[in-house]
Formats: sequence, structure tokens, C-alpha cells
Amino acid sequence: MSVEVTRLANGLTVATETMPLLESAALGIWVKAGARDEAPAEHGIAHLLEHMAFKGTSQRNARQIAEEIENVGGELNAATSVETTSYYARVLKDDVPLAFDILTDILIDSRFDEQELEREQQVILQELGAAEDTPDDIVFDHFQATAFRDQIIGRPILGSRETVKSFEPHDLRRYLARHYAPNNMIISAAGAVSHQAIVDQVTAAFGSGTVSPLPNRAQPRTLASYTGGEFREERDLQDAQMVLGFEGRPYYARDFYASQILSLILGGGMSSRLFQEIREKRGLCYAIYAFHWSFSDSGIFGIHAATGEEELAELAPVIVDELLKASENITAEEVTRARAQMRASLLMSQESPAARAGQIARQLMFKGETIANEELIARLDAIDAPRLADLAQRLFVGTNPTLAAIGPLSRLPAQADIAGRLTSESAGVARAAAGR
Repeated sequence: MSVEVTRLANGLTVATETMPLLESAALGIWVKAGARDEAPAEHGIAHLLEHMAFKGTSQRNARQIAEEIENVGGELNAATSVETTSYYARVLKDDVPLAFDILTDILIDSRFDEQELEREQQVILQELGAAEDTPDDIVFDHFQATAFRDQIIGRPILGSRETVKSFEPHDLRRYLARHYAPNNMIISAAGAVSHQAIVDQVTAAFGSGTVSPLPNRAQPRTLASYTGGEFREERDLQDAQMVLGFEGRPYYARDFYASQILSLILGGGMSSRLFQEIREKRGLCYAIYAFHWSFSDSGIFGIHAATGEEELAELAPVIVDELLKASENITAEEVTRARAQMRASLLMSQESPAARAGQIARQLMFKGETIANEELIARLDAIDAPRLADLAQRLFVGTNPTLAAIGPLSRLPAQADIAGRLTSESAGVARAAAGR
């Protein structure tokens, strides 16, 4: 398997990977614009636009869009993230032209009917209410808002009740015109596809004129500025949801893959340090894991834990101790295991055309190129234990953490107390403890 990439004269990028023996294909349109690209008064419009794309065009109403794709057993969906929006389909190989026709139709010719808009606004208001009633979800919104305080990148993707209710059809058209231009999109397909057939259909749909600046483009993104800090919300719940995090690494950074491996070593499975020490050995929580989110210019390295009120007093210090121990020592065995996890995840995901199409699009979007498996595995193999310990030192020791928590929090230490433990002196104590 190999990726073929064609860049049309108008700037639109088409990338495909033919996967022999498959009878199905996944294809999608990825736009290099998401919640982070909204003006202050547009909070939530990227997500609303994604919803409205399925609510009718000049050729098809909402019901016809749903029926046409499901009449052939296909699936149609979309997603909005901080920096991208994607629209994608999964169909049998003979139905790829139909799926692409529907995808282009909803992007190029959506009507944004006022009645449909009002209905969808109500749906999103219900989503907002559901999110607020789900502590293990909403805590991440508060976490990101605290990590990037008073910045667009820190705002929830869904928007606010006030902004969502305020949007009119012309607001959607203005945002669409500003961001959904050919030179700001990538079309990616994988599975039983022909690259030239996709290119021909894309050219017919989007044209092949010369590249021009995005119309009415807003000011360039303001660079993200990690702030750290604390958010607490006392709620009468049976358990507490806590996220502790630090400034991570962007997609292009040298430490991107090392950060992913470090997150696996610390909290990537039942054999990870946090799971073994905190859940299995001490019984301080019923769920704990580490993660690393990357953006185009920043990132977040975090740990999520769910536990009871009484355990919070001990839980946070033990997490900090484990982070400090990692800054002093990572074993070769841990690195080998984490690399195996990443390698397996990479190769297993490539058996899914949907996962592969998304991976290709993201690589082109954030790295400007696709990365062959052999090169990616070589990069992983080059990461060793001393490099990971050094990364942990730079991520955790003496840095300003972000703490977000919801639930019964009377016994949770303050963010300032946690920051006070993240010192080089504390790391020495952790090293001594690890050596005993």
C-alpha cells in the first residue's frame, strides 16, 4: 500500500491509498478550520455548521441525504475539533461516486433553511445540557479553558447558549466563505478506491482554477499561550473527576512521538505506572490514564482520574510522585512495551479504511506530508529511556500545572500545593524512594 497525493491548481489536495482485497472505502473532506478559527461572537458556529450541512441542499432535503446513503448501506458523519472539521462517508466500492457526490453537495450547496437552523440550535442546546450533566466529560472542557485561560483555543467546541441561539443563516454563510475554500481543504480516501477516479470527480466538483487567498479571511490565529491554573466545582456527587495537566508539545515538535510514548508508560494501560501504583497497589481510584493532545502550536499532557472524596488527599500527591520518578528514571523495558503498543495501534488502525483516511488527512494537514510506516517506526525506535526521562523532567519538574476537578473536593490539594511538590528537591526525594 502507498499513498498517492495530487494537488490541484486551485490548491485543493487529494490523497488516496488503495487497500487491496477490500470491498469498501472511506472518503472524506477535511477542512483546516475548527472551533479555534471562530471570531469571538462566533463561538460554536463551526460545530453548528457541521450539523447544518446535513439539513438540505438545492438537490436534496435532509431526509433524502439520509436515505440516499443508507439505501446503499453506507454511513455518513462529521466531526468538529479545535482546529479541523471533517465530513466523511463509508460505503461499498461501487458507491464511492455517490458518497462523494453527497459530500460535495452538502459542502458546496447547503441551503441553511431558517426552520432547520432553529431545530438544530435546539438540538445543540440539548447537547450543552447533556455535557453539563456529565462530569467526566465537562471536566475536560474546564481543564482546557484553564490551561489556555481567556483564549479561543480554550473555549468549548459546542459554544455557549447565548451564541448558539444568536446565529442566523447569513452567519453560517460568512463563516463558510471565510474558511471552506479549496486551498484550505484536503480530500482523503482509503480502501477500494482509484486515485485517478477520485481526482477526476474532485476536479469536476471543485474546478481547477488557480489558487487565490481565502476570501474574507479573518486574522491569522493568535498563538496559543499556556497559562495553567485551577478550576474547581463542588458538586454533590458520589465520585470526583480530576484532570491534572501540563503544557505539551505541538504536532511538529521533535518531542511529539516521545510525548505519546511517555503518556503510555505513565498511564496507557493496565501495565502503566499510574495504573499499577495508584489503582492496583493502593486502590486510590477506579479509573486513571494519561494522555497527550497536540495542536498546531501547543499541546497538553494530562492525567485523568476518577475517585471517591476520601481518596483525593492521597491521590494527587502520589500522582505527582510518579511524575517525578519518571523524570529521574525510565526503564528500557517500559520503552519497549510502549513502543510495541504504539506500533500495534498504528498497524491495526490501518486495517480500517476510515481510520487510514483520517490519518492521511491529519498528516498532510499538520505535517505537510504523509509518513511511511517504516519511517514512523524508525522514529519510534530512536526514542530511548534517557530521552524520555529528560522529557519528563522538562514537562513536570518546576512547571505550572493545570488542575480541573468536579465533585466532592474538600480533600483535594490546591493547585499551588501540587505545583510546590513539582520541584527539583521533590524529584530527589522521589528518586530516593524509587531506589528503595
